[in-house]
Amino acid sequence: MAGAERERDRDRDRDRNILSEPGGRRRSLFPQVTLDSETFGKFAEWVAQSMGTAKFLLYMTVFVIAWVVVNLVGLFGFRWDPYPFILLNLFFSTQASYAAPLIMLAQNRQEMRDKLSLDEDREVARQSRADMDFLAREIAAIRMALGELATRDFVRGELRGELRDLEARLNKVAEIDE
Repeated sequence: MAGAERERDRDRDRDRNILSEPGGRRRSLFPQVTLDSETFGKFAEWVAQSMGTAKFLLYMTVFVIAWVVVNLVGLFGFRWDPYPFILLNLFFSTQASYAAPLIMLAQNRQEMRDKLSLDEDREVARQSRADMDFLAREIAAIRMALGELATRDFVRGELRGELRDLEARLNKVAEIDE
């Protein structure tokens, strides 16, 4: 009996050591699935765009009418979903439970694209503003430099004045000579 007790104590100690040490990776019951987020996002956008069309609504209406007619009338002996159409409701519930998250994912992707576009627009506006400020400073510098230069009208006016003075002198000289 003492040997059996010692063996139980050893098993207990071994179990404690195993529990006190970090274990290896646990195996999952489900296989690990990796999805490309870009591809899945494009799929979500396609679903959102498809479900938001009149064509989709028309096809769904035709599908529902066909489902109801076949199950009420029993065409070709088929009546798999009797009157309360529980299976049809299950299909719609499943479709809605998948459609809502896919549409939200598509909206989130569009929101991210809009945010990136807005950030780019802000950067372009900031650069344009900096360019305009630079050009305004350059124009002001050119105006200041031109303020010191003679303009065409100023030169013409000065020449006219000099011509009048010259004419007046010539007239005086001509009067004196006579």
